[in-house]
Amino acid sequence: MRALVIMHVENEGPGVFGNLLEAAGIEVRVARLHLGDVLPGAGEVDAALSMGGPMNVYEEERYPFLRDETRFLQDAAARDLPVLGICLGAQMIAKAAGAAVTKNRVEEVGWSAVRLTGEGLGDPLFRGLPANLPVFQWHGDTFAIPAGGALLATGRDCRNQAFRFRRSYGLQFHLEADRTLLAEWFAGTSAGDGILRRCDELAPEIDRHARTLFANFLAIARQPG
Repeated sequence: MRALVIMHVENEGPGVFGNLLEAAGIEVRVARLHLGDVLPGAGEVDAALSMGGPMNVYEEERYPFLRDETRFLQDAAARDLPVLGICLGAQMIAKAAGAAVTKNRVEEVGWSAVRLTGEGLGDPLFRGLPANLPVFQWHGDTFAIPAGGALLATGRDCRNQAFRFRRSYGLQFHLEADRTLLAEWFAGTSAGDGILRRCDELAPEIDRHARTLFANFLAIARQPG
């Protein structure tokens, strides 16, 4: 299997998911869009991950690479290429599918929980996971569900937390962010100590859920489209 990891900034890599790709012996190509890497054609890979970033999907003038990613994600959906988008990556999938991405009523930063919908409970991506998932949040925008898509998880302060569109999945939240990533994200901030303490408490559960979800995604990617 050939997997593509799309990065928008250096410190928002695949985290735990990257470790799992390596452990599975999957050939990984990383496209660091912020450094000028060129995306391959969607037909050149078997699966893709689109990670987070501080920019917004509508900042294409400032970040022209977002246009290239939109085209890639549109082609991926047309080809039924399995894609997993995290945070900004989820919003990019929604935008590419024609759905609106707008400001959420509040900014979500920190630990919270999401609840799987009936569709989510029956979806293969969430097989083996509980109905209520502890997750990490860091976003100010939210996505609408694309026409023909399905809402898979909801949250208290941001309703749309996960969706499926064809074989693309968007997760507004983070399961891949381990302690190392979180320490880098919040270094020198007043919130950092509390976030890391809670991370230490939740780490075994979060790691288990992250591994289950990503194993499910790889199983989906291995199935014919």
